[in-house]
Formats: sequence, C-alpha cells, structure tokens
Amino acid sequence: MDAKVFRQFLWFGVVGAVGFLVDTAALYTALYGFGTGPYAGRAFSYLVAATSTWALNRRFTFREQRDRNRLAEWARFLAANAVGGAVNYGVYALLIATSATVAAYPVLGVAAGSVAGLAVNFTLSRRMVFKHEA
Repeated sequence: MDAKVFRQFLWFGVVGAVGFLVDTAALYTALYGFGTGPYAGRAFSYLVAATSTWALNRRFTFREQRDRNRLAEWARFLAANAVGGAVNYGVYALLIATSATVAAYPVLGVAAGSVAGLAVNFTLSRRMVFKHEA
C-alpha cells in the first residue's frame, strides 16, 4: 500500500469512527425519540451516518479526488457503499437476532457491523466514488 492510499485509509477510519458515533446517536434517537423498532431505526441511522461520512470523506479523505457534482457523488457513494452497508446491516441484524446481549445493547451490533463493512466501503469509495483527480 503506497503512502497516499495508507493516509486515505487512516482518514477513512477516522471518518468511520465519527460515522459510528453519528450512527449510534441516530439509532438511539430513532428507537427512543421516534419509537421505531431496531431494524427500521437502524435503516434510518445508516442513512444519516452514510450521508455524514460522505461529507467528511469528501472534505478530508479524498479531497483531491472530489467530483464537482456533489449530488451525483453522494448518490454514487450511497450506491457503492450499499455493498458494505449490506454487510454492515447483515452483521447487525444477525447479532440482534441471535444475541440477547446485543439486543439489549444495540451499539455492540452497530460496532460489529461498522468494522465488517470498513474494507469493502474503503475500496469501493476509492475506486467508484472519489475517482476524479484535481
């Protein structure tokens, strides 16, 4: 891995940590503020977190590779990261369904899902979303 890609991966991880906090806050807001169940709440929190991580990755991780068309880039980010998102959500849902501990503390499922989707999301973001050189 060259230095640029390594730097991007580190930034992607930092942004992912922020996204984890946003994801968790949105999930708990959905669960206890809106009264959703754990699955609908997680779908909502994922969309909120994905939007925030797109904006942060655009600003910090891939700032030299941004597309001028923000809406198209955001849509590509959501589409490309749907694969990592499916891995993320699948791990979360599996753990919610099979672990009483995770069902009681959904943040554990969010964390496990986030880690599972990291490599997939980084690779797809770098190759499919933020591919424009300044």
